[in-house]
Amino acid sequence: MIAFIEGKVAEKNPGELIISAGGVGFSLLCSNATIAAAPERDKVWRCYTVMNVREDAMELFGFATKTEREMFKKLCTVTGVGAKTALGILSALPMRDLSIAIVTGDVTALSRAPGIGRKTAQRIVLELRDKVEQQEVSAAQQGATAQAAAPAGIEREAQAALMALGYTSAEAARAVNQARGQADTVDQLVLAALKQMSTL
Repeated sequence: MIAFIEGKVAEKNPGELIISAGGVGFSLLCSNATIAAAPERDKVWRCYTVMNVREDAMELFGFATKTEREMFKKLCTVTGVGAKTALGILSALPMRDLSIAIVTGDVTALSRAPGIGRKTAQRIVLELRDKVEQQEVSAAQQGATAQAAAPAGIEREAQAALMALGYTSAEAARAVNQARGQADTVDQLVLAALKQMSTL
C-alpha cells in the first residue's frame, strides 16, 4: 500500500491533484478541502493516500491529513457507500461538520452530499456513530491538553475539547453552558454540547 506521496504539486484540477515524485506524475482524486489545502504549483507537499483497486480501474485517492483519510476509510465501510461517494461527502461537508452530523444524527446535513439520499444518510449515522464518538471526541479531549491553562472540572474540559475540534472559545463556552446539567462525564457533556450546536 502507498501510505503517502511527497513531491511537487504539478497540477491542481477540479477533484484532482497531480503530484510529481521520482519522475512520475501521480494523479490523486481529492476532496475540495484537500485541493484547497495543497500549496501552489511547484511547491513540495506530502499527500496521504488510499489505493482503490477494481476490476476495471486502479484509483489513488489523496488527503491533506491523516484524519480526513481515516474518515474516508470509515465512510467506505458503510453499506452502499463507494470510494467516490465517500469523497463526495468529504467535499460537501468540512471534517468538523461531518463528524458533528454523524455524532448528532443530522441526516439532513448528510443528505446534502451528492449521491446521498436519506436512507444512505441514516445508514452512515447508524454504522459510524459509535466509531466517530469514540475516536473523534476522544481525540478532541486529548488535543485539549494543548489548550492554555484550563481550570479543572468537566465543563472546562468539555469546553477545551470543543476548542480542539475547531470551535472558538466563545462558541464552546456557550454550547457547554446550554448543555449544563445534561451529562455527568466529559464525554457526555461534549456530545450534549455538539447536539446543542447542531440545532442552531
